[in-house]
Parts: sequence; C-alpha cells; structure tokens
Amino acid sequence: MLITEYRIVLPVSVEEYQVGQLYAVAQASKDETGGGEGVKVLKNEPYEKDGEKGQYTLKIYYLQSKVPGFISALAPTGALEIHEEAWNAYPYCKTILTNPWMGEKFLIKIETWHKPDMGDQENVHGCENAEREIVYLDIAERKDINPGDYKPEHDPAIFKSEKTGRGPLGPDWKKELANNSSCPHMCAYKLVSVECKWRGFQTKLEKAIHKMEKRIFTNFHRQLFCWIDNWIDLSMDDIRHIEDETKNELDTLRAGKEVKGLANDGK
Repeated sequence: MLITEYRIVLPVSVEEYQVGQLYAVAQASKDETGGGEGVKVLKNEPYEKDGEKGQYTLKIYYLQSKVPGFISALAPTGALEIHEEAWNAYPYCKTILTNPWMGEKFLIKIETWHKPDMGDQENVHGCENAEREIVYLDIAERKDINPGDYKPEHDPAIFKSEKTGRGPLGPDWKKELANNSSCPHMCAYKLVSVECKWRGFQTKLEKAIHKMEKRIFTNFHRQLFCWIDNWIDLSMDDIRHIEDETKNELDTLRAGKEVKGLANDGK
C-alpha cells in the first residue's frame, strides 16, 4: 500500500469551501462525461451512523480513455469502471473507490479534513505508524500543470474574483495570505491510501494512481477557486437542486445526447 498526504491551501474559508466543493464536483462531472464514459450517480442522500451525520453518495465512473495505456491493454472490456462511495460529514469526508473486476485486490481510500489553517498541522489524520509522503499542492503554480490540462480561465495566477476581490494569486500568495487577517484561508488535508495487488504491476500501478490523484486534486481546486463567483452566493439548498439537475444531465451526456436546459451554474 502506498500512502500520501496531500495538503491544498486555498484563499477561502472552511464554510465557503463546503459549498464550493459540491458546486465544483457537479460541474467537473459534466465536463468529464460523454460518449459512454463519465459519471453515473446512483445515490445521493443523507445518512446517520454511529453519531455521524452527513451526505452519502454512490457513483460509478466509466474510465476507458482515462487510465494509463498499460492498464487498458491488460484489463478486459468492461473492467475499467470505478465504484465510489463517499460519506461527507463535513468538515471530515471519507471516500472509498473500488473496482468490481479486481475485488479485494484494489482499493483507494481518501480521507479529508478541512481546517482553517495554512497546512501546517503535523498529523491531522492521527497516522501513528503509517509511513506517508507529504505533498504540498500550489493551485497557482503553472509548471506542474499538464499542457493539455491548462486553461487560462482556470488559472488562479491570472484570475480575479469580481464578487470577492480575491486573486490573482502571485508567487508569494501563501505568505501574503498568512499575513492578511482579513482574507479567509483553509487547508484540505487529503490522506490517500492506494492498494493494487496486481502481480508484477503493483508498485507501478500504485504510483500511477497517485500521479493521477495529484493531477485531479490540482486541476479540481484550480477550477474551484476560479469558479468562486458562480458559487459564493449559493446556499446548500441551491447546491442540492444543482446536484439533482446534474444527475439527469450526466445520464444524457453519457448516452451521447444533446443536453437541453442546463443548470444555471449559480449565475
């Protein structure tokens, strides 16, 4: 098992991020869906268990063109789908990803704490004996972005929010943020555990999955910040309405049909 803790600092508050994250998930799901691939939402409902309350989601990701080439060459047709269960008891969230074809040999677990700090807490997840690498992701750092992923409209280094006045994020934005008590900030501490017991490929595959997760986290949070004017005024009721609309749109997009009556994107 390969374990990495990703720390992502953002110029938003923990309370703001709860709405922004859910909005960005809905929008990103639509961007990644179409032509038989993408996201299918099976469940999105409240849950309560062992004194914990939150929102439970169950999704299927169809990933034929999204995985490394050596995986798609080895896996049988229909095996490249991921089942995702998520328990969002904000500010703590847990996500479990599995693959029906590989069964117990494949697991990705993502545990996230959202804290009002600059990513300087030593052991938020209480990892006593687990060896883990700590990786700090900078949403304004362009050099770590794949050329094919780069979009100027999702670049925090040049984006400025009309509604909040935040941005653009310069080279020293984290230092400036830490010294500016008037601007909210937070860190998403994501502990990612990857286990893939595939003979001859375990180490290579686990590293490839972590590389993919790093890419997803980076691109997602760049988008989240640059979409802030779309979600900053939304309520949780607005978010649930958008999620309901998005579920129907995803089914249509995955079937390769034209979508009519898109969600208002919070505008």
